Amino acid sequence: MRVIAGSAKGVRLAHVPAGTRPVSDRAREGLFSSLGQGVVGARVLDLFAGTGAMGIEALSRGASSALFVDSSPAAVRVIGENLRRARRVSAGTIRRQDVRRTIRQDPGQFDLVILDPPYAVPPTELDGVISEIAGQGVVSAGGRVVLTRPAKGYTPVIPLDWLLVKRLSYGEAVIAVFQIP
Repeated sequence: MRVIAGSAKGVRLAHVPAGTRPVSDRAREGLFSSLGQGVVGARVLDLFAGTGAMGIEALSRGASSALFVDSSPAAVRVIGENLRRARRVSAGTIRRQDVRRTIRQDPGQFDLVILDPPYAVPPTELDGVISEIAGQGVVSAGGRVVLTRPAKGYTPVIPLDWLLVKRLSYGEAVIAVFQIP
């Protein structure tokens, strides 16, 4: 895995921790190309961050800051190493914490929320996370939520006011981008 574009383009990221399913380079490239200049200056929340590749890609493309959240100690170590490799340590904050707990603790508002949960997350848990993101005001008005899911897996309940603006397919992965009013 590597950073696809921006100021950290080409940086090789650390090995993926066991049990982590990162978004492919091709899928990240397609997603961030479709987001375009909307990433510049954005405050990013990377939930179920894994390797941190999604949030680091956003930082490389001009996001102002990123909060990385993952409950796995191995993932937190890898995210820290990847921020160091990409020279983005000062722009990134890492929390080793349950995603729902972070949302409940009022982490602030974000322009871009990346939600890349493990495919094995139970449907009720994923529905709860999305409901709390919507209910806690985590996404700023006009902000976007990126959700990755398996093509043949469970599709979570999406809040009625979230507008689907993009649906991208890459092999077994589907990436949905929602605009928040």
